[in-house]
Amino acid sequence: MQKISSAELASTTEVMRKRLLIDGQQVEPLSGRYFDVLNPATGEIIAVVAEADAADIDRAVISARNAFEGPWGRMRAADRGLVLQRLAQLLEDHAEELIALESLDAGKPLAAVKRQDLPAAIDTLRYYAGWADKISGQVIPARPDALTYTVREPIGVVGAIVPWNFPLMIGMWKIAPALACGCTVVLKPAEITPLSALRIGELALEAGLPPGALNVVPGHGRIAGRAIVDHPDIDKVTFTGSPAVGREILAGAAGNLKRVTLELGGKSANVIFDDADLDAATKAAASGIFFNSGQVCSAGSRVLAHDSVYDEVVERLTARARAIKVGDPREAGVTMGPIVSEAQMKRVLDYVDIGTREGAKLTTGGERIGDRGYFVAPTVFANVDHDMRISQEEIFGPVVSVVRFSDEADAIRKTNGTKYSLAAGVWSKDIGRVQRFAQHVKAGTVWINTYGYTDVRLPWGGSRDSGFGREHGDAALENFTEPKAVWMNLNV
Repeated sequence: MQKISSAELASTTEVMRKRLLIDGQQVEPLSGRYFDVLNPATGEIIAVVAEADAADIDRAVISARNAFEGPWGRMRAADRGLVLQRLAQLLEDHAEELIALESLDAGKPLAAVKRQDLPAAIDTLRYYAGWADKISGQVIPARPDALTYTVREPIGVVGAIVPWNFPLMIGMWKIAPALACGCTVVLKPAEITPLSALRIGELALEAGLPPGALNVVPGHGRIAGRAIVDHPDIDKVTFTGSPAVGREILAGAAGNLKRVTLELGGKSANVIFDDADLDAATKAAASGIFFNSGQVCSAGSRVLAHDSVYDEVVERLTARARAIKVGDPREAGVTMGPIVSEAQMKRVLDYVDIGTREGAKLTTGGERIGDRGYFVAPTVFANVDHDMRISQEEIFGPVVSVVRFSDEADAIRKTNGTKYSLAAGVWSKDIGRVQRFAQHVKAGTVWINTYGYTDVRLPWGGSRDSGFGREHGDAALENFTEPKAVWMNLNV
């Protein structure tokens, strides 16, 4: 398959036309409908993409079931691992193209995709490729007259619904472990950012994945996503996205009792005590909220600062926000690109208005930059009360609320004082204090004197409105396998 350079992709004025990927073939949608995909840096159309509906989802599920019961399901586990290793190598071989495509589609700075998104996707593939032939059960001596043991079997056909903020990376979080376990996948990327998923589907076939083992069906959530949830022959749904949609998926899956994993929203606190290294803490706090324009489920959108350092934290954060270079993701030195869509930009700006009306003090930002593309200036709110909406609700944009706290108990209370529990950070030189904080906060991940790092070897997820279940590590293997007990009578 011919490589495409980033320069060629960036300079082309031709609108790409992308079809569905079902059963190893690029196919037209049965309805004939296509939708536009826009470059968020310019608002211009960069692709027209096939729109899957329930009939297309059914085609994809039939194909996935055939692959599960046929070539992929019957393949040796070690050979499945080799296919995933080849796919990882193809991602490396096509790195320049994939980085450019993700930047163009999602508005991410090229340097950020090169530094995080693509390496994380490749690492995820290689990690789970290594797991493919190591998924095992146990011999459990239940009684002396029987051989009793367990095996872990693939759950079957997986419906994976991926968000728009990290389409390449989060897509691989779902694809890699599912395939390693022997499952097959019907992948629905977000309609805003479907391009990298479709390209991964093509490369997977080149790597030797049998037709139907990975189907890519872009479409709107209310149609294609719902069809995945409702389909009786999909055994598992894994979803990353908003709590509102997560609730709909959970309710829909109850109709046919399919298993569900949900990775949802966050309103994570980044807590700075009076003995913290303020330079390191505010530098990480700025990165924690302004990386990817704040469109991160674990973004540190609440900075909790001790009374004695509050004013200095606000001053330092404000200065760092003003120093960020916002612009076209392809330009050298740009560290913050656009918001992913006009609708999301308007949502972010609406929250700026809400914060101002609530009485918070806007120290910088709060406005759209230019009239082309969907750029919002890095925004800092001071004098934020813990109960304000901008402190309680997920904004999903480059907006940080700086909240005061008085002591350790107050910091823990306010950290736990939202409906989310995905992540939290704490900055202090007191070892006992940070360990007490890690013990008492409700969060799936706690960062101590750092913020924002993830690794495929560590579990990732939350509870309450942050969802349930865990991705990454060996915990993800449980998402895509079922234990089976075997009892063999020895007295025959």
